[in-house]
Amino acid sequence: MNGAEVVAAPAGPPVPLDWKFSQVFGERTAGEEVQEVDIISAIEFDKSGDHLATGDRGGRVVLFERTDTKDHGESRRDSERMDYSLGRHPEFRYKTEFQSHEPEFDYLKSLEIEEKINKIRWCQIANGALFLLSTNDKTIKFWKVQEKKVKKIAEMNVDPSKSMGNGSTASSSNSISARPSLENGGFPDSDRSFNYLSSDFSFPPGGIPSLRLPVVVSSHETSLVARCRRVYAHAHDYHINSISNNSDGETFISADDLRINLWNLEISNQSFNIVDVKPANMEDLTEVITSAEFHPTHCNTLAYSSSKGSIRLIDLRQSALCDSHAKLFEEQEAPGSRSFFTEIIASISDIKFGKDGRYILSRDYMTLKLWDINMDSGPVATYQVHEYLRPKLCDLYENDSIFDKFECCLSGDGLRVATGSYSNLFRVFGCAPGSTEATTLEASKNPMRRQVPTPSRPSRSLGNSITRVVRRGAENPGVDANGNSFDFTTKLLHLAWHPSENSIACAAANSLYMYYA
Repeated sequence: MNGAEVVAAPAGPPVPLDWKFSQVFGERTAGEEVQEVDIISAIEFDKSGDHLATGDRGGRVVLFERTDTKDHGESRRDSERMDYSLGRHPEFRYKTEFQSHEPEFDYLKSLEIEEKINKIRWCQIANGALFLLSTNDKTIKFWKVQEKKVKKIAEMNVDPSKSMGNGSTASSSNSISARPSLENGGFPDSDRSFNYLSSDFSFPPGGIPSLRLPVVVSSHETSLVARCRRVYAHAHDYHINSISNNSDGETFISADDLRINLWNLEISNQSFNIVDVKPANMEDLTEVITSAEFHPTHCNTLAYSSSKGSIRLIDLRQSALCDSHAKLFEEQEAPGSRSFFTEIIASISDIKFGKDGRYILSRDYMTLKLWDINMDSGPVATYQVHEYLRPKLCDLYENDSIFDKFECCLSGDGLRVATGSYSNLFRVFGCAPGSTEATTLEASKNPMRRQVPTPSRPSRSLGNSITRVVRRGAENPGVDANGNSFDFTTKLLHLAWHPSENSIACAAANSLYMYYA
């Protein structure tokens, strides 16, 4: 009975989160110029949330580890269930970094391949070692990061103070080497005690002072060693935009503009092409693949998005080459709304599955859309990220900003979604039924500085068949809370949500900001 009463009680939407600044790594001082190679281009939490990886345009991967749970051991899981009223929040520290990719040159195509890290994906931890995949435009690498005990070579294994004679070890060595010797290391019979070939040889009292053998000593110090275990190369003619691990722990996919390949982690010299959208005549090309991701629990299912704003769900059990999709998700265009920019802003830049695999979050230029994989008639919710930019699309097209690829992420509990915008702003929306949460935060030490106390506009209905949510949140036409015009050069493209807590890591140029609620 008690259980039935709990279910029957109407649960209201979750209270909007109060976001607070937690940490910043690589903070810029006022007026400091950002080096191109230092700009962060990828962020990823591992499944436990205890490790965070970032990649940059210089081909480096930097790892951070969580420090606030190290002392809690077994009570970690229990403490996560408790309400965080004590003010404890995730804290990370720098762990290590390594050079993942170097700039290359493709001599056959006369193309420079930049070292920029496009994506990082964590693999399963084994034997205390961390494993991750990183990719640039053409080459994927599988890295193992492990703590190893530092081994030192001891200088000598004899005490020089107890050496024979007055000379040092070196001089004794010289005196021995200066003796007349025969072939194979023997000495003349006149000096029998040093004839190593003689059967009646005996060591002089106190031993030979010049005998030096290297001794390897394991110290208590440890150092982190990153080693490239495998390189998956020469499988993509176009730039790789996505990699995604399979839930089976053995395989992963890599996607470029026209193809998706399936790899086994253990085999680097072959992959299977599972999706190929390249037409026989390239003039017939109408759309390209923009992002791809495996289902979090079903190892046979994956989704990929296209530049036309559609998402295709494919089942690897259907056929070897999955050119036909199991499901197609796309929103019907409203009549009379077509313009020159319609197709450009419809292009999906990123898709993410929810933790349970029921929902897919997609980001196009203007909006976030939430899709239910059991309902392919349209998105269940649409969130306007920066509607105030619609009148400025012409300017954004001219300065190429309209082609910026923003990432998106979902909270571990599936109640909220987040994505970035310009002026180093990012938006957090509540997606629980009845939620009107729409928060604008700035990637700075004072994230609420740009909050605008404008009430969110009411939801409205789209289409006749099903009511869908459209939420704009607190919008601001053209200027921020301080009256400054929006800055299209400072864009927040990359962010990640902690898998089990309300904590977000986001990249503003070369700085990594972390927030908690």
